Amino acid sequence: MAEHPYGSTRPVRATTRKVLRATLTWSDGAGAHRAVVDTIAVVGTATGCELVVMDAGVSRVHAELEIRADGLWVRDLGSRNGTYVEGLLVGRVRASEGSRIKVGTTQITVHYDETADLGAAAPAAFGGLVGGSPPMVRLYERLRAVAPSELSVLIMGETGTGKELVARSIHEASPRAKQPYVVVDCASMPEHLLEPALFGHARGAFTGASHARAGAFEEADGGTVFLDEIAELPLSMQPRLLRALESRSVKRVGESEYRPLDVRFVSATHRDLRRMVNAGSFREDLYFRLAAVNVVVPPLRDRLEDVPLLVRKFAPKLTGTAEEEALLSRLRKRTWSGNVRELRNHVERALALGFDEESELAVRDVPVPPSIPEEGDVCQLPLADLRERWIASLEADYLKRLIAKYDRNISAMARDAGLNRTYLHKLLKRHGL
Repeated sequence: MAEHPYGSTRPVRATTRKVLRATLTWSDGAGAHRAVVDTIAVVGTATGCELVVMDAGVSRVHAELEIRADGLWVRDLGSRNGTYVEGLLVGRVRASEGSRIKVGTTQITVHYDETADLGAAAPAAFGGLVGGSPPMVRLYERLRAVAPSELSVLIMGETGTGKELVARSIHEASPRAKQPYVVVDCASMPEHLLEPALFGHARGAFTGASHARAGAFEEADGGTVFLDEIAELPLSMQPRLLRALESRSVKRVGESEYRPLDVRFVSATHRDLRRMVNAGSFREDLYFRLAAVNVVVPPLRDRLEDVPLLVRKFAPKLTGTAEEEALLSRLRKRTWSGNVRELRNHVERALALGFDEESELAVRDVPVPPSIPEEGDVCQLPLADLRERWIASLEADYLKRLIAKYDRNISAMARDAGLNRTYLHKLLKRHGL
């Protein structure tokens, strides 16, 4: 047994692993360069990027490079000139040995090497996180390195992957663990309420402000503030947050004095802030302040071997009966579009209704897109009309599943779907739901 970072003990696998890394070489206006990527790196001309390329044809935040078990994945971030791998324009692709990545006019060559992992102990948990799969072990390694520091952390991942749990785990493994941990959901309140919620307000600052009140940043003094759904922060609010990050001070609404601020900032989003930076909907300088370190939480479909561990966490009284083992086998075969949150809801439903095939299939994966007409009928409709019908059918099916999943809780549905409430209402009305 090895001691867990928080003082509890968790089993570890004492194995020596091979760690894949990619060595990149390129030349630009500043000369020849060599860099090693072993986690995630952003390519661009902005000084905050891990790989800065001095090329007028490269966007400020151009592309993301991520090392995974099967190689280096290249993803364009909405750059103005695109990202090419071996001459092909790509959205997201895995680069093979010797591949050339083109950004602007710069060619980046990829070479792989494997090294022995010096840290042989691979924990099966970190804080409240559970899983011993390679993607989770890599996540734990990053969290163990990040948690003790004072760096701002941006947590990225699909809805339902456990980003808030990652944020709390970072706080609890940090020197600030015994200090306040304050959560702010940037998507749950309108702008006129979000500002005083973050920064506080003086008495009489606005109608109804009968008493002075500290905001979330002051309440978290000495500890950590977690900004959930940071991508939903209105553009008009972003300069104030940037100033708080840079000056480590805060001014309440209705006051003129700045108060010193001693907090660590951790934020999370299911959106891609780099693309939003390129689109002009999120400030570049704020992004780099928030993302001193990027942490990506893997989707459940990339770590299906962790499903039994997660199920036993959600249902600790399971005794390993034949029907329960059959259920675990079935659960590992699904893609879990709603990730860990969907799995937890599913297990809770199974516990209530019984571990039978019928209840296990009550919640299904993402709907299969409606099929197009047979070959002889395709050309009877213009492509635009065919596309419109396909999208309408997919939207309606998706909305029905959201309604069933959240019992028509509009806020929860909007958050899961990545939509604002107004647009979600329009979609529901459009489809008669």
